[in-house]
This record gives sequence, C-alpha cells and structure tokens, in this order.
Amino acid sequence: MDSLLEFIKNLTDPVWINQHGGLYIVVLIIFAETGLFVGFFLPGDSLLFITGMIIANSLAPFQSDSLNLLYWMTLISVAGVIGNMVGYWFGKKSGPLIFERRDTWLFKRKHIVQAKEFYDRRGGSAIIFARFLPIVRTFAPIVAGVVKMDYKKFLFFNVVGCIAWVISMIMAGYLLGANVWVKKNLEYIVIGLVLVTTAPVLFKMFFSKKKSPIIEVAEDIAEEKLKTPSE
Repeated sequence: MDSLLEFIKNLTDPVWINQHGGLYIVVLIIFAETGLFVGFFLPGDSLLFITGMIIANSLAPFQSDSLNLLYWMTLISVAGVIGNMVGYWFGKKSGPLIFERRDTWLFKRKHIVQAKEFYDRRGGSAIIFARFLPIVRTFAPIVAGVVKMDYKKFLFFNVVGCIAWVISMIMAGYLLGANVWVKKNLEYIVIGLVLVTTAPVLFKMFFSKKKSPIIEVAEDIAEEKLKTPSE
C-alpha cells in the first residue's frame, strides 16, 4: 500500500515524471485509467494538468512548442480513446459472467436495466461527461459494454469526450506552466484539482439518496470484483 501511495504521489511531480520515461509514462497511465478496471485510482486530471506544464517548459521531442503540444495531445488522446475501447470490450465480454446471475444484496439486476435505459436516453452525454469525473470515467465504458450500448454511438462520443478532456486539461497546465506562483504552489493546485473533480462523485456515491445508474452499476462491479477472490 505504501508503494502504491508513493507511486501516485510521484505522478504529481514533474521532475519524477521526466526522470521515469517522460510523458510516455503519462500515455500509459491515461490508457490504464480509462481502460483497465484496476486503474480507477489513478489521478488523470491532475496528471494531464502537469503534462501541460511539462510541455510548456520543454522542447522535446520537437524544437517547437506548437508541434510538441500537438504531438502529446494527439498521443494521449489516442491512448484515452483506445483505453475506453478496451473497457467497452471488457464489459461486453465479461458482462454475462458478472451480471447474469440471481439478485444478491450486492447486486441487483434492475441496475443493469436502469443503466441501459440511461444510456439509451443520454448515452452520448454520459460518455462525454464521464471523462471529467474520476472513478466514473473508468467504469463508464465498462458499463456501456455490459448494457451493449450501440458501438458506433459509443465510439463517436468516446472520441469527442476524450479529445475535450485531454485538450482542456493539458491546455490549462500549458497556459499556466510558466507562471511562477503556479510552480511554487503546484502541490496545492493538484490537491485542489483532486478535490474539485472527486467531490461530486463521492457525494453522489455516499450521500445522495438516488444514485446515478452508472455509479450504481460501477459500485456493483467493484464489489463483485472484490468479493470474487474470496469465494
């Protein structure tokens, strides 16, 4: 656990990132957070913000700010899109094994029905807005696969949402990257980003009486996965 916490802490340190694979490690992290079930704890928002700062203060791999910015935003966006595609595939393939079973106190079949209805009504916006919500962005494509959301529709909004998320977060860091105050208070800014982006999700999960179908199903997936090894 200590090693994991140390790793997450290091992901908010531009110096550590540059010393351990540079922004290519960011590409891998974004793929993992958006495509792998175990990646829900990764700090995608703050990591993209820091990526923008690194780009603003670096001339690698090209000797041009604009080319560097375009290169990294494209590469990271591709990683995020592929990550969600992997999540969708995982949900589609493993859905029957996880959900086609009797109701238990951990799992309710109605959550799948609610999730499908939610995606039928607001599938596009669900995929786009999930990109800006920690934890939810990991589970959203998995649930989309479980409820068999139309793949072409999913892919379109997957691309739109990923590009919007990556560009907005990286550009924020890029534009503020040369600001002395931002550099001196980076730790507090990162903490603020984590709180602002995570608070709505945590509030919805623990305090709201009526939870979003996506969050309900996401909780079921997490609980079932945690429960499975001990069975």
